[in-house]
Amino acid sequence: MKYVNLGKSGLKVSRICLGTMAYAAGAGGTHPWALNEEAAQPFYQRAIEAGLNFFDTANVYSFGTSEEFLGRAIKKYAKRDEVVIATKVHGEMRPGDPNGKGLSRKAILTEIDHSLRRLGTDYVDLYQIHRYDPDVPVEETLEALHDVVKAGKARYIGASSMWAWQFMQALALQSANGWSRFISMQNHLNLLYREEEREMLPLCRDQGIGVIPWSPLARGRLARSPGDVTARTDTDKFDKYLYRKTEEADGRIIDRVGEIAASRGLPRAQVALAWLLHKPGVTAPIVGATKPGQLDDAIAAVDVTLSPEEIAKLEEPYVPHAVVGFA
Repeated sequence: MKYVNLGKSGLKVSRICLGTMAYAAGAGGTHPWALNEEAAQPFYQRAIEAGLNFFDTANVYSFGTSEEFLGRAIKKYAKRDEVVIATKVHGEMRPGDPNGKGLSRKAILTEIDHSLRRLGTDYVDLYQIHRYDPDVPVEETLEALHDVVKAGKARYIGASSMWAWQFMQALALQSANGWSRFISMQNHLNLLYREEEREMLPLCRDQGIGVIPWSPLARGRLARSPGDVTARTDTDKFDKYLYRKTEEADGRIIDRVGEIAASRGLPRAQVALAWLLHKPGVTAPIVGATKPGQLDDAIAAVDVTLSPEEIAKLEEPYVPHAVVGFA
């Protein structure tokens, strides 16, 4: 496994991050395709044996079940100080409680303690805002995050999908007030959705922010032939929101992935992830896996090199998309 700094911070992370949203079935599980704790064990173990040190979860993933699974797996398979645990705050955790969601000071300071308890650790390495909260003054959010860092409950902080101007505003306020600075941006980026290349990626390169894309395989669409159906495709409402309106245009790109994969003798997933790993500024795609081969493909993709001609062939069919993924 290869390791790089996350942005211009000193934090070293593996070039693949294991996303753990799908490891949360059973009590609290909210995704039909999710694995229970026993079924998830081989994925944690394989990731650590392969040298992955970067794990991403969120408080809202099955109302904390994902955090609980991850915390117990780290205790079983690794040493706490040798892994990078990232979690997120924003989503609704207590329906009916007006302060049980969002990025207010109350919510942040409450939810970090709940996340630490579920993870079974004294600190997280990366504490991220899951989305932008327009109902809270951004200064309140940023100062609360700074206090979380100064209290020793998080080593670093990061952000997720938002407009580039919102992210730049936050970075400027952090610098002006001496608050802890975001070191990462977790955004929606893959061969089927490249709108982040217009403003967010150049901003992150300019400001030294690490990019850790979510949905790097477009909910699995880039890993299979168009029209192939899985247990997830029929039940994942977010998949429909992200990609159903652009299926015809996206199909041409998926075909190109298949052509290059066939010519190289590689699985489609390795080609699509290799493209993403070639993008300047991209640190570590966040990969989910519910089948052993999916994780192995992600690990192998780190060593796949695409030629300029192959990259151009993959990118050529892309057409502009409506911005999605901020909600």
